[in-house]
Amino acid sequence: MATRAIIHLDNLRGNIEAARKRIGPKTKICLPVKADAYGHGAVPVSRFALEAGAEYLGVSGFNEGVELRNGGIKAPVLLLSQALPEELPQITDHELTPLVSDEEFIDAAAAAAERLGKDLTVHLKVDTGMGRLGCAPENAVNLSRKIVSAKRLNLGGIATHFSASDSPAKNHFDYTREQIRRFQEAVSSLNNAGIDPGIVHAANTGAISFHEDAYFDMVRPGLFLYGYSHGDAEVQPVMELKSVLVSIKKLKKGEAVSYGMTWTAPSDTHIGLIPTGYADGFPRGLSNNHSILIRGKAYPLAGRICMDQCMVNLGSEPEVQRWDEAVIFGPGFTNAADMAEKINTIPYEILCNINKRVPREYLHNPR
Repeated sequence: MATRAIIHLDNLRGNIEAARKRIGPKTKICLPVKADAYGHGAVPVSRFALEAGAEYLGVSGFNEGVELRNGGIKAPVLLLSQALPEELPQITDHELTPLVSDEEFIDAAAAAAERLGKDLTVHLKVDTGMGRLGCAPENAVNLSRKIVSAKRLNLGGIATHFSASDSPAKNHFDYTREQIRRFQEAVSSLNNAGIDPGIVHAANTGAISFHEDAYFDMVRPGLFLYGYSHGDAEVQPVMELKSVLVSIKKLKKGEAVSYGMTWTAPSDTHIGLIPTGYADGFPRGLSNNHSILIRGKAYPLAGRICMDQCMVNLGSEPEVQRWDEAVIFGPGFTNAADMAEKINTIPYEILCNINKRVPREYLHNPR
């Protein structure tokens, strides 16, 4: 395949080490590997990250957790989204750890574990201001009591999630401070009631950068570990998207390129064809607003990005040749954050949208 995603595992290791340097040796690292590890490949990334120092993994649904187990991964796996009651038998069988936040689901989890005759570890999710999944902080004690009183349930931890920790703006910073305060009160209420809260965790990427007192027992810095930080951390992008310059053709002044005639040649020039398009995850919104690196020089897109192809303006006297490598984004060049900013989105979306049809190649230098 011409187009492929290069996964630089050494950068992942370096990012894990950068996180470790910030949080210290005792705080655990949970690497979110939901959405196929943000497009990087869940099983190979998980294996490498665990060897590099991560202790936990986080996924969205139980099917993602089962994929990890089928890949031979035995580390603890948190289900970060609300599971369905009918999924609880498989969750229990595969020793996955769901988040719970209400009596109904706690009862369903306890019943499923009892039927299977297996223990099930759960983490209590507290909503401190995100407005999504989670119980009110004042309900944390009662729900924790319900968990620890169930014959087959274990309370393995307590968690919350921050909504604006990635911004140092005063209103966002103050809001996160209030979320931290509410969470600390919930944790203290369990301790005061004689209930061991287990692993206390809250910090996402933004909190890693701006809220040191939110590290607690474990952090969940997804985007940070994939190479994007809101602060001043020394992290490197893990994914690089590459393709090949498969065709070069002459174009006369005034001739148009691609759908809609959005680009016409300002002078006689050469157009290069690269077999990467929006079906691969290269956003159509970047049409005429992105450059591709070929032989160390950036060449601007010419015309709309197509489903499977895009074009670049190589100039009147091309310094490149057919079959040269073409870098669409990656370390040392335009990254996913740069691209996201241009189309008013976030780097998560750029990374997650790299299609499954794009092969992943994993590079690293064994230590």
